[in-house]
Amino acid sequence: MEAVIPLHDENPTSTRSWVTIALIVINVVVFVVIQPRDQGSRDVDFAYEYAAVPCEVSEWRPLSRAENPTTNGGVADVCGPQTPGYAQSCDEVGPRSDCTRFGSKSILLSLVFSMFLHGSWLHLAGNMLFLWVFGNNIEDHLGRWHFAAFYTAAGLVATFAHIALDASSTAPLIGASGAVAGVMGAYLVWFPNAQVRTLVFLLIIFFVRIRAKWLLGLWFLSQFIIDPNAGVAWMAHVGGFVVGVLVGLAVRESRRARHAVWAERYDDDASGLWDNRFGGRDIDASPRYDPPSFD
Repeated sequence: MEAVIPLHDENPTSTRSWVTIALIVINVVVFVVIQPRDQGSRDVDFAYEYAAVPCEVSEWRPLSRAENPTTNGGVADVCGPQTPGYAQSCDEVGPRSDCTRFGSKSILLSLVFSMFLHGSWLHLAGNMLFLWVFGNNIEDHLGRWHFAAFYTAAGLVATFAHIALDASSTAPLIGASGAVAGVMGAYLVWFPNAQVRTLVFLLIIFFVRIRAKWLLGLWFLSQFIIDPNAGVAWMAHVGGFVVGVLVGLAVRESRRARHAVWAERYDDDASGLWDNRFGGRDIDASPRYDPPSFD
């Protein structure tokens, strides 16, 4: 088993990251209180009722019964009017409920709902850990409202990147990974040298300090070697990360962009405080134990 898990970045913030905290709380509450977790039909039905499905987004309508694997005998990835048993459109067969199981589903809202649904405790915990480690600094610099907008936009771009890879897929897309990947992309650009205390599983378990540029760069490259049959929306991760990098670069290179989107407390600092050469803005000068570092 091999794993690299970030635990904490040495990059203090100047304010409490309330939006990041709220996002974590909402994701946990949705998973624990709202989502069915019986790993059976209720769990699957919930995903199809509320999550984004590439075929639905590309056709901009709910799946017909002929397209929905829960009602067509388990046949996946059949999408469009050419699907056997598809009666051209729901409007032509009478009541919408006659041709689709979730006729009242909002395709637009499903794009947002997908970012708050998760498939397992491990899926949820991984996304929330990465959001906490890297999200608080991005929120600290963007401010609460701009960060919320950036997070949502990154998640939407990630969803459309996944759909572009296979627009006919009838598998629901769930998880905050794409939005979190956007946060990670911006962090890579603004804080490349921030030290991240990391837990590494490699035959044995040990702790190291790794600069963000190596940790996040490795994570990004690893997306391209994920098994296509693993059920991981790797293109959503790539899409979210790329938009985060692009936004990060645009802000870093433009004084006008920083003035427009950064929190006022950082607006006058032309350096941006993103190249944290020795970790973060260390406000604690007391001696401490430092695990090995990878520079």
